[in-house]
Amino acid sequence: MIATDLATVLGDRDGPLVSTAEHVLAALRGMGVDNAAIEIDGPEVPIMDGSAAAFIAAIEQAGIVTQPAQRRFIQVLKPISVKIGDSFGEIRPHANGFRAEVEIDFANPVIGRQSYAFDLNPERFRREVGRARTFGLMCDVARLWGAGYALGASFDNTVVFDDERLLNTEGLRYADECVRHKVLDVIGDLALAGLPLLGAYRSVRGGHKLNHAVLTALLADRTAWRVVEGEAVRRTTRPVAETGRGIVGGRIAAAYGPDVS
Repeated sequence: MIATDLATVLGDRDGPLVSTAEHVLAALRGMGVDNAAIEIDGPEVPIMDGSAAAFIAAIEQAGIVTQPAQRRFIQVLKPISVKIGDSFGEIRPHANGFRAEVEIDFANPVIGRQSYAFDLNPERFRREVGRARTFGLMCDVARLWGAGYALGASFDNTVVFDDERLLNTEGLRYADECVRHKVLDVIGDLALAGLPLLGAYRSVRGGHKLNHAVLTALLADRTAWRVVEGEAVRRTTRPVAETGRGIVGGRIAAAYGPDVS
């Protein structure tokens, strides 16, 4: 992982890069997939509609199989916190699975302050978070384009605001879609631990950089976590091999930090 300003960029500085990986990683983690290989033929994961919905649909179409092994998790043992400017992030022990508590606070009056708490499971992820789209301000578009970012952004894949209103004619998918998308990003960014996390994560005015800073701090403190095993949380349907397409067997390794594979 080498960049986090506007998206999560994976790779080595002198080698191939894959940008905007957070939505497909969120779909895998949110749907309970922790063993997959992904083929990509370009430097950026397709933005699709700006959410994880297309990746969720692909996972459901392909099906998920339960392997003959127990799942492995990273269990958080003590609180770890990071402050970057006016952004604050903390991950702490949690008795039941993974929980995200996210708060955003924008000067833009249309977005304003929003908060959302979310206990991760596949059904809630699909229904409450997976369809939340990326968002931005119209005043930032020229700056982003000039820097070579968001070149494919449009009203079809981005929720756009000016100082007075939402500009997308079809409206929002959720009244608090912006903060729900931040939850989606949290799930994708923290998937880079390499194993599902058992803990609660709190983000205040955060983003990709804060998420990765907290995860880096957690993994750097070997007394703050341990690897545990447990039963798979879900069983499905068709083996992936029956579909001949989509997500196939493989693995996701930790992007950085201690080797927990």
